[in-house]
Parts: sequence; C-alpha cells; structure tokens
Amino acid sequence: MKILYSLPLVLLFACNSTKTEDTIIEPSIQDELFNDISFLASDSLEGREIGTQGEIIAADYIAKRFTEIGLSPKGDNETYFQEFSRKTKAHPHDTAFSGKEVTGRNVLGFIDNKKPNTIVIGAHYDHLGLGDEGSLHAAHGDAEKAIHNGADDNASGIAAMLQIATELKSKELENNVLFIAFTGEEKGLWGSNYFVKNATIDVGSVNFMVNMDMVGRLDTNRKLAVYGVGTSSAFIPTIETIKEPQFSFKYDSSGVGPSDHTSFYLADIPVIHFFTGQHSEYHKPTDDTELINFEGLEDVSVFITKLVTELDKKEKLDFQKTKEKDNKARSFKVTLGVIPDYMFDEKGMRIDGTKEDRPAAKAGIIKGDIVIKMGDKTINSMGDYMDALGIFEPKQTIDVVVKREDKEVTTSVTFD
Repeated sequence: MKILYSLPLVLLFACNSTKTEDTIIEPSIQDELFNDISFLASDSLEGREIGTQGEIIAADYIAKRFTEIGLSPKGDNETYFQEFSRKTKAHPHDTAFSGKEVTGRNVLGFIDNKKPNTIVIGAHYDHLGLGDEGSLHAAHGDAEKAIHNGADDNASGIAAMLQIATELKSKELENNVLFIAFTGEEKGLWGSNYFVKNATIDVGSVNFMVNMDMVGRLDTNRKLAVYGVGTSSAFIPTIETIKEPQFSFKYDSSGVGPSDHTSFYLADIPVIHFFTGQHSEYHKPTDDTELINFEGLEDVSVFITKLVTELDKKEKLDFQKTKEKDNKARSFKVTLGVIPDYMFDEKGMRIDGTKEDRPAAKAGIIKGDIVIKMGDKTINSMGDYMDALGIFEPKQTIDVVVKREDKEVTTSVTFD
C-alpha cells in the first residue's frame, strides 16, 4: 500500500494556520480536506474498524475538529460521544451476529440556533480494518491481510462534513444543525440505526437528513449521484436553483440505500444522499489518500453547503414515502457476491466488482457485466435485482444472463 505522508507530517500540516514573521496564511479548503483525510486514512489507524483502537483515535480526532469549529457536544452526558455495543459475526459468512461484543462511538456536534427544528448532516467514519469482513481484496489468509484505509470510503464524507460545518457555523440559519459521524456503517448501519432509536434530540424535530458516503472520487464527467430526492418535494426544485458548482446529476427517488440515510428515512424523515460513484479501489487496501480528487471534493462540499442553506429558508420539509418503504423488512437468503454500479442508469444491473469465491465469480461473471435476467425474472433496474434476490434459495442453481460488451452471455450460478 502506498502512503505518501507519515502521520507526524500530517499532524504538522493539520495546524489551523502557518505563521510567518508578519503574516498568517490560512489553509485553503483543499488543504483542510487533505489534512482530515490524510489523518483518518493513515496506516496508523489500521482501517478504523468499529471496536478497535483505530476507531477510537478517529473518533477523538473528529471530536477535536468539532471543538475547533465551535460545535457544541451533543452526545451522551454532555460529551461528543454516543456509545453503543453490538455483537459481531463469529465468521464473515455467518448470517447471525453471535460473535464477540464490540463498543462503537458515534460523534455528535451541534449548532444550537435556538430553533424548533434541526437539520442532521452525517457521514460514517468507520471502515474495514484489516479486511476480515466485506473486503474485495484478492488476498486471503492471515499472512496476507492488509490495512483498508478507506480514504474515499468514507474519510471523504467526514472531511466534507467538517467543511460544511465550518461554513454553516458562521451563517444565520432558521434551523439548528446536528453533525453526526457514524460508526458501524460497514457492519450494517449500526451507528445511524442506534442514533435514530436513541436520539439525543427529539426525532420529531428533525427537518431533513443529509448523508455523504464516498464523495471523494468525482470523475471528469462530474457525475454526482443524489439519492432520496423522492422523499420530499423540495429537493429537486431546490437543487436546480444552484448553478455553481455544476454537476451532471443522477437522481434516485428512493429513501432506501446502502448507507446511513436509510435509518432516518425509515423513521419518516426526508433524506438526501450524495455519492460520486464506485471505483476499482472500493473495499480494497488501495483506497488511499493520493487517489482523492480534492478539487472535486471541495466542489461537492460547496454545493451541499449551498443546498442546505437554501433548504433552511423553507418551512419544515414535507416527507414522502418511496416505494421501497414497503420492502424495508425484506431479507435475502442468497446473494450473487457482487458490487453493483450505483451510477448506472440504463437497463439492467451493471457489476462494478465481484467477490472472490462467491457465486458470481465462480460462475465467470466479471466486472462490467450487466445482469439482464436471473432465472425467469427480467432485470431492468436495481430494484428488479433486489426483488430477484428474494426469490431464490441457498444451494439453488439458476441461469443468469449478462450483457458483456455487445453479446449476451448465459452462465449457471449456484448460490451459497
């Protein structure tokens, strides 16, 4: 794994300003984004897995940054931290959480504007540690474990959140603002789920929730995925009033997705979630700081700050259910073992990665394949794919049809 900067150098750079004999030079937004990501994604934190010393150091760092920005603590017992405990899986492929118990900490900072309603802005800070669970790293076995630094996933979201907090702290707003760095997201939205059920504010006072997960790899097409736009009628019209920075938007109406906004949506809160797309380093040890597009990350931060500022001027946002709400209790007995391309907006479900030794990889399905049929079910969308997973049983063998370049390829898949 390539690391460009040692931890002491990062700490040196993390000063609030650099003082010469006559001049104080304030760091730029990109400098601050770099400082935050470099610290959180350093090897010394060993991947920030929930319940580890690296997660504790990361939480302390975020609390320190909240203090520097001027946010008030809004965790338990007048601290920045909200602790909770959960059991882990005894084995990565287990379906039940019957392993050791770990304690995680959400980190909460508050702007109290003495208003009746509160905007929640969040991102998760935990990652995969040494990759024992959830990794797409090809290497296996204790001797080949590697630190998964998660610079994009999701140090980028935390860095953006800290910049937004810095900007909003100086504004006169009609809402309070609660910033939450969630832990346990990689285990299944543990931190956000715990907060919603044990909130340190009145959940009924939450106006809307903004989530950022993997916002550090904006590409040259400047495509920004925005999920949850169907959960309030205010979202798309307000987005379209913001002319700079410019993006090519991919909208998704659903309030349900693989990140922490889902926990709030299921509590009938409008949610909006930002994502700059999958990449080949996703859930691998190579997701490192030098691959972050800092100019793009600054633009995403500026855009979200403008959006929140505009939404703040409105009455409390209306909440709208999206069709996935009825499926929230749906569970799957099987999986293909793939990473979907969530930016794909054509027919089918495009695969952005496969997990070694899982059904898709064993069947010869590869990155870039577009799943168009599973068994007798036609797959036109991500929703169709999710519906299909609810049909099949473990050990069942089905035909899966994928589009590979200009050809249709049929392969036999046996579920675990």
